[in-house]
Amino acid sequence: MRNKIIFVLVLFGVLGALGSAYVYAVPAKPLAPVFNPAPNPYAQGIYANGIIESYQSHGENIDIYPEVAGSVVRILVAEGQQVTQGMPLLEIDDTVQRATVDQQKSQAEAAQALLEELRAQPRPEALEVARAQMDLARAGLRTAQDQLDKQQRAIDIDPASVSKDAFDNANNAQKVAMANLQLATRQYELTKAGAWMFDVRNQEKQAEALQKAYTSSAALLAKYTVKAPSDGIVMSIGPTVGSYASPQGSYDTYTQGFEPVVVMGTSKGTLAVRCYVDEILIPRLPPPEKLQAQMFIRGTSTRIPLEFVRVQPYVSPKIQLSNQRQERVDLRVLPVIFRFQPPPGVQVFPGEVVDVYVGEK
Repeated sequence: MRNKIIFVLVLFGVLGALGSAYVYAVPAKPLAPVFNPAPNPYAQGIYANGIIESYQSHGENIDIYPEVAGSVVRILVAEGQQVTQGMPLLEIDDTVQRATVDQQKSQAEAAQALLEELRAQPRPEALEVARAQMDLARAGLRTAQDQLDKQQRAIDIDPASVSKDAFDNANNAQKVAMANLQLATRQYELTKAGAWMFDVRNQEKQAEALQKAYTSSAALLAKYTVKAPSDGIVMSIGPTVGSYASPQGSYDTYTQGFEPVVVMGTSKGTLAVRCYVDEILIPRLPPPEKLQAQMFIRGTSTRIPLEFVRVQPYVSPKIQLSNQRQERVDLRVLPVIFRFQPPPGVQVFPGEVVDVYVGEK
């Protein structure tokens, strides 16, 4: 009885295994594509990935990075807004730099004031004091000379009328008064001559250095306001108020990398498509005068003819697939730039990935 039960269980297991093998061996029907893939409109067309960007005579979109670092305190524009060259876009906290500018401005003004004081010498009041001191010394010399002359006349009349000690004191007083007059005269001449030219030159250099330091700090202070480098449209604003911005950009939590604080595009209706042609397909590119292309918008059947602009003659690593600067395989591509006018009713935006076929006229 036990053997019969085991035999039945084994038979059911074999039948289940055969049934499972049959079910999983049946091929599954492929899902219908969400949209039809872009057909090649040329007999020998070359396929390339393309990225829409604002049309520039050279370069790509206008990526704006601040030249200083700090917290963003104000954002003065909105995405999609038309701006003109020099228009403020956002402001970075400039508290420390503004205080530095105020300090250096005061130092430059103080140095300039001291320079003007040196140039204005002699001061009339100081010159009057020096002249008065010279007159006082001259009067003292006259007094001492009179005393010496009187004693000399007395000695000439009667040598015993004046003691030698009194005569020597009068003589010494006359010499001291003469020395005082010479000192006061030289002091007057020194005051009248004004500041020494070397002091003036030294102060000029100090005033110039402090003025340049102030000008440099003021120029750096202006960098805390990020301004539009040209006319255009604000396409993207990276930071928010309170976030940190630096010359590397602002941190993007989505890409976990640093991105430009502001991305601008031209205000023209013309857009550009930057195609990346694989390096193994470069020899098949037609000559520039015969080159033409069509762009297919993914998810639709819309195709737009493209006008050839230029080839960027530098083959660079392909980073679009993983957004990494180095992939496992060294794939290199040649950028080819086209331009187009968006047809009425078709919405396309810079940064959108499109399919492009490049052919020959």
